[in-house]
Amino acid sequence: MPGRREVTGRELALLVCGAIALVVAMEWPLVLHLGTTIPHDRGDPLAESWEIAWGGHALAHQPLDFFGANQFWPFRDTLAFSDALVGYAPAGLLGSGPEAAVARYDLVFLFAYVLAFLGGYLLARELGAGPGGAAVAGAAFAFAPYRLEQNGHMQVISSGGIPLALAVALRGYRRRRSGWVIAGWLVATWQLSLSWTLGLPFAYLLAALCLIALVAWLRRARPKLPRPMAVATAVGIAAFLLAAALLARPYLHVQHAHPQAHRSPETVAAFSGPPWIYLVAPDGNLVWGDATAGLRSELTQVPEKTLFPGLSIVALAVAGLGWAGYARGLRRGLGIGVLAFAALALGFRMSGGLLWPDRIAYELLPGWQGIRTPGRLTTFVSLGLALLAAAGAERAIAAAARRSARRLAPAALAAALAAAVVIEGLGLPFMTIGERQQPSVPDPPPSTASVPAPQLHLPALRDTDNRRYLLWSTDGFPRMVNGKSSIEPAFTKRLIRRMRGFPSPRTVAILRRLGVRSVIVHLDRVRGTPWRRVLARPARGLGLVARRDGPLEIYELRSPAGSGSSSTLGSASAGSL
Repeated sequence: MPGRREVTGRELALLVCGAIALVVAMEWPLVLHLGTTIPHDRGDPLAESWEIAWGGHALAHQPLDFFGANQFWPFRDTLAFSDALVGYAPAGLLGSGPEAAVARYDLVFLFAYVLAFLGGYLLARELGAGPGGAAVAGAAFAFAPYRLEQNGHMQVISSGGIPLALAVALRGYRRRRSGWVIAGWLVATWQLSLSWTLGLPFAYLLAALCLIALVAWLRRARPKLPRPMAVATAVGIAAFLLAAALLARPYLHVQHAHPQAHRSPETVAAFSGPPWIYLVAPDGNLVWGDATAGLRSELTQVPEKTLFPGLSIVALAVAGLGWAGYARGLRRGLGIGVLAFAALALGFRMSGGLLWPDRIAYELLPGWQGIRTPGRLTTFVSLGLALLAAAGAERAIAAAARRSARRLAPAALAAALAAAVVIEGLGLPFMTIGERQQPSVPDPPPSTASVPAPQLHLPALRDTDNRRYLLWSTDGFPRMVNGKSSIEPAFTKRLIRRMRGFPSPRTVAILRRLGVRSVIVHLDRVRGTPWRRVLARPARGLGLVARRDGPLEIYELRSPAGSGSSSTLGSASAGSL
């Protein structure tokens, strides 16, 4: 239908306003408690709040050493110990301190969902769906049930740039607009900068799409390409590859310096699952959580293996395979893509004699060995299903228009189908603040920004401790031995274990040799830890200056040894611990 794909300014404005309203309602009442509550849990979101805050700090103060974060002193490029969320760094320029870091994270979380809805909608429209089908696609991509368990992983829910980049670029190629083509590649580059978790498979997907386009061009006897389009494509690809190379440098350094950064086959296998994990919904899902509890109880690493895509989405996607509004090749391509990524998302097992697709990718594709959790590739399965669900919805809407004389019948059906998709994605508890869904953020202790750095915070054996210390370090970003990432240096683990007797002549000598200038003990967190009797241990004669500041006992080391660079200190000292 002529003009069917064109999105008007009015439609776009209504789309943005509707997406914002829907996301705010789905995540209610988060918007009322920005900075004091955080989505999902007090785990990774606390560390990710620090990551975004650090990005803004680095842009303003050390842009040439962006990845040289204040965690895991004395190592280099420590922001590259996890997905760095670089694309969100400009947001980190707004505000300072822990409360601002959490409020910023909350807003970015809402933005990620809004962008997922917008991206799914616009890509479906570009492929030929009408507004009703596109609304189903946006809802299916943004609110598929499996995403509930990923709400604690900003690098996973930040997927809206994938369909948006494809939509913008396709619009440019369809209308022969070089500016749109470049914009599409720039959006793809931004998506890549958020994480390698989705960025790496997205890069391979783009390479596959470019290869398909090249084969199609060759089969059509090499028709002449408009020069502006060829130049725009070359510029876009060059920008994408340049960004990929710059982003890869610190990660390659980390892999070289820290052998534990390599994901062994055994590690990937532990996060892999059988095909029936696509029948398992997160336990917090309103509709399917209890119904799939029996299957869920048989799994290990449960949060990474609850991949249920939604019954209504799958039913609409199956119907969409027969919709004539999509070209037959597109429908086949989407179906093949869904099956391929679904197979990859299962990961692999170490035994059984099967040739697992993910094991082939693990062995052959550069960078694929860094994907610890194959289940997160379900993002691409979800996108393919969402686009096919749009086709299925359009097929149903067209049938309703033929059978009913009422003009509102097609619109009502479209709204009902979108609502069915959204309801399947609802979480528990809904419209309440609960410990699982929107827990309160721990209050920060008195500021340690003026305490001499490098700092060591104790206790530090639990992830819950180190995540808090990272968040609280957004007040000034002092260098600290502590950190929390998917990679934890063996050196840091050994050092923390050696500090169980602090303060003592031996522990103080180790810290002084390393160049640590202060130790901060959080007295309200020492119960049940080796530091529960820290105040009973004598500090006199150890060269320490101790003082109390609220719940903190702060020890400053006199005459710290600090010759040489921090990276040299780390290398030289790692073997001595």
